[in-house]
Amino acid sequence: MKRIAILGSTGSIGTQALEVIEANPDSFELEVITAHSNADLLIAQALAFKPNAVVIANEDLYDKVRDALQHEDIKVYAGANALNSVVEMGTVDMVLTAMVGYAGLQPTIRAIQAGKEIALANKETLVVAGQLITELAREKGVNIYPVDSEHSAIFQCLAGEFHNPIEKIILTASGGPFRGRSAAELQQVTKAQALKHPNWDMGAKITIDSASLMNKGLEVIEAKWLFGLRNDQIEVVVHPQSIIHSLVQFEDGSIKAQLGLPDMKLPIQYAMGYPNRLKSSFPRFNFLDYPQLTFEQPDLNTFRNLQLAFNAMEQGGNMPCILNAANEVAVSSFLRDEVGFLEMSDIIESCMAKVAYIANPSLEDYVNTDREARLRSTELVKR
Repeated sequence: MKRIAILGSTGSIGTQALEVIEANPDSFELEVITAHSNADLLIAQALAFKPNAVVIANEDLYDKVRDALQHEDIKVYAGANALNSVVEMGTVDMVLTAMVGYAGLQPTIRAIQAGKEIALANKETLVVAGQLITELAREKGVNIYPVDSEHSAIFQCLAGEFHNPIEKIILTASGGPFRGRSAAELQQVTKAQALKHPNWDMGAKITIDSASLMNKGLEVIEAKWLFGLRNDQIEVVVHPQSIIHSLVQFEDGSIKAQLGLPDMKLPIQYAMGYPNRLKSSFPRFNFLDYPQLTFEQPDLNTFRNLQLAFNAMEQGGNMPCILNAANEVAVSSFLRDEVGFLEMSDIIESCMAKVAYIANPSLEDYVNTDREARLRSTELVKR
């Protein structure tokens, strides 16, 4: 029985993780759930699953959650400090970090420092501070299990192969809803169009990142740290059907791929249940339903965010942190109809050129860089 804390239980990954826990009562026990502002769903989840503790990050909603759960044997906390502290509870074995964005960094660090296993769905943690996180995990003897479907695929392909050197990995991308569109066509796209992903059901921020290919760029940087790769060992190929989730090529030229229908519950369950493959009722893939699996090169000129991510990874230091902060502001602004789709790349590129570069950043440097990049990108939005 593995006791799980879910950071971000009301989001897309969090709600699906709860489905996995519900379907496997002999393998998992829910210990902690947290949310930022979705108090109603957090309360409903707490009443259904009866965790030991809940945290609502928005302190203004503490009274609402506390009052709703006052007759339950459930501890209720609020605020960022509570979020950081709850992962250290002795009754927690694994922390699933399903929060979106930079906000997941600090609680993930605290969980690693406390020696908890990490199921990582918050790719920004490794994008922002990959070297710091991987060194800390190594120091504490903590395993980080990937939840992103692409990184889970790589991890599954490496099972039994950890002693064999990787020649390269190939991350697959669906291409999003605007695959094949020209820059001129992208000038006119709307928020509603960008939020219609062809294959995956995700939260708004990740869906926009997928449409701009920034999500794939963040995954490239995450893969570098998860699997200890050189920059030139990571490739991206567009695979519109989203059946092959990623591939590993070994030094003998052999390639392994992991296939399956696009369903995030599978990588969630694999990460939480590792090293065991738990029986599931997930829909099964049938080759006859997909007689053609196709592949294309990504268009780096039109979808500039992917190239910007490769550039940030190549420069290293705090540049990926700058990239991530500027992107979070740009996406939020796009979702508020304050900037156009292509303007997001302009904002990110400008921040990467103007925010102070630090080759060997500390945690304090990352915090300051994130703040500076957000201020700079917010100023660009307001122009």
